[in-house]
Amino acid sequence: MRRKYNLLASLAVLVLTPLMVDAAPPAQIAFSSDRDGNFEIYVMDADRKNQRRLTNNRHDDWDPSWSPSGKRIAFTSSGKVQNVVQAHPLFVVGGPPQIYVMDDNGGNKRRLTNSDFAEWYPSWSPDGERIAFTSSGAMDTAGWYIYVVDADGKNLRRLTHPDSGWYPSWSPDSKRIAFVSSRNAFGNEIYVMNADGSNQQRLTETPHDNIHPSWSPNGERIAFVSSRDGNFEIYMMNADGKNQRRLTRTPAHDWHPSWSPDGKRVVFVSHRDGNYEIYTMNVNGARQVRRLTKEGSDDTDPAWFDPAFAIEVVPFSVSAAGKKLTMWGWLKQVNQ
Repeated sequence: MRRKYNLLASLAVLVLTPLMVDAAPPAQIAFSSDRDGNFEIYVMDADRKNQRRLTNNRHDDWDPSWSPSGKRIAFTSSGKVQNVVQAHPLFVVGGPPQIYVMDDNGGNKRRLTNSDFAEWYPSWSPDGERIAFTSSGAMDTAGWYIYVVDADGKNLRRLTHPDSGWYPSWSPDSKRIAFVSSRNAFGNEIYVMNADGSNQQRLTETPHDNIHPSWSPNGERIAFVSSRDGNFEIYMMNADGKNQRRLTRTPAHDWHPSWSPDGKRVVFVSHRDGNYEIYTMNVNGARQVRRLTKEGSDDTDPAWFDPAFAIEVVPFSVSAAGKKLTMWGWLKQVNQ
């Protein structure tokens, strides 16, 4: 009887596992590109296949940020963007940029912020409840501040006051936010604060620009961009600011790091091939660098999402002796 039971259990695992693996959607990278005339939001599989446009309008759309479930994307939309990749937030001609939200297929677009101020660079909290962003009454560094709003557009509040702040990046537990500020006149530096704006602490201190913080999925490290070695390169440091080290080493500028949800790779923007394109590398540095976009246009603002790490309700699980199968509508993990 035991042999018959073991045989049935083994057959169930062999049958169910391929079905669940086949149903797993691929990891996605959202980004902005001007390949069709103006900047729009695009998405592609993490292996660079299946590139498609999500927005299509006369405005420039950029700065995509995935919701934790992957079902929605926050982004910035405005008039025409000038100098799309540079050290500071973008200069915009026309109406002030505002924060929008849309479904992951580009449908159901709605405006989240509605003010006379420039509001950009949204960052969705990992708990799905809030969106942090940069707001500016005047288009200068003295007027940039970090605000946070509930994901439904309610309960707007300011986090950095009276000092400047931009480029917010949430810690994976949604309790802290890394950001950039020029408050100490050394240049742009990376800071961290609690999610309510309290306990603001500086992590970098150089006479150069340190920008684009991106918190690792395990909360232990922060990737960022620095010009301390002559041009903008990708760096890494511990979440407390210690052990700062350079990852990329090219004469070209490298920008805008974003972690893979498994914490093994970083996607970033580089000008190393003559225009701004999207690349990936492993987290140990410039080894295994792979170019993902090859359009001859400017591709920037990459944001990584993997359905295997999405926040979903678990409908059921199947466990047998020595095996663990967990399903979130697709295969989440198989431990043997």
